[in-house]
Amino acid sequence: MKKLSILLGCFVILMAATVAFASGGPGGYPRAPIQVLVSYSAGAATDFQARIVTMPSNNEKYFGQPMVIINRAGAGGMTGWNWFVDRASRDGLHMTVYNLPHLVAQALVQRPRFTVESFEPLANFGSDPAVLVVPMGSPITSVAEYIAYAKANPKKMTVNGAGLYVGHHVATLQLQTAAGIELTYVPEQGAADALASLYGNQVMSGFNNLSDSARAQDRLRILAVACLKRHAYLPDVPTFLELGIDVDDASTNYRGLAFPVGVPQPVIDWAAERALAMFQDPDVVQRMADSNSPMMLMDRKGAQELFANQKATLTRLLLKK
Repeated sequence: MKKLSILLGCFVILMAATVAFASGGPGGYPRAPIQVLVSYSAGAATDFQARIVTMPSNNEKYFGQPMVIINRAGAGGMTGWNWFVDRASRDGLHMTVYNLPHLVAQALVQRPRFTVESFEPLANFGSDPAVLVVPMGSPITSVAEYIAYAKANPKKMTVNGAGLYVGHHVATLQLQTAAGIELTYVPEQGAADALASLYGNQVMSGFNNLSDSARAQDRLRILAVACLKRHAYLPDVPTFLELGIDVDDASTNYRGLAFPVGVPQPVIDWAAERALAMFQDPDVVQRMADSNSPMMLMDRKGAQELFANQKATLTRLLLKK
């Protein structure tokens, strides 16, 4: 009887250890694949990078479950994020890729169904500056020529981007103010659609993601980057600042993973730690580098500070407060 009790005790301990290993997180989280919302169309930078950084999620070192990308494009990201705050489950099985300054600017200016505080950032993986681009066949070859044309032809220079109050729109507003010009901004469904319009000469110029633009240099001309210093992926392209134009990095597109508010804190803490580790997976880092996709890793605290700083910066820029 004593031996039976010992054997049963060992069996219970073994089973508990097996369950703990299999379940990974608090309360057995995650028990099923995790759906990750991308609020932009397939193929553009956010979607492309999201698929890279979540690729190893089913490894037991990370989440032990696959992450499935769900695209809900429209209104510069608002369509997807409105759905997310209304419909996403609060059990940790729904995440979104956040895009800053897009999410913050829209929350401040357009009054969607979400606010900056509707999201629980887990970790940041990307930092993708905006670049000013024209079609390869454009007669404009420099920012000086671009500004000269815009001054001589108010509102005739069309410039597109991935939607209203996304980073590309913010960069356009900054350029107009800094250069004293009037442009006509054309919001598209996403960065991929914006590039397609540019390739088809439906617009004269655009602000787009550095990563997408760097991969398409055979089809477009990159005039300047909205960053504090030249970027390693485009070392020959000047910044606006070095050209004497006060357009800084406020439009840089930061990307990371977030839960909706309401997910239990133990799940948030566990997922934040695993997300940051997943972003540092050697295969992820290599694939991001190979595709000219800039990385900037931040833990949960850093991402929370980024949200707060973006809100303060964009409140001053857009609301003049």
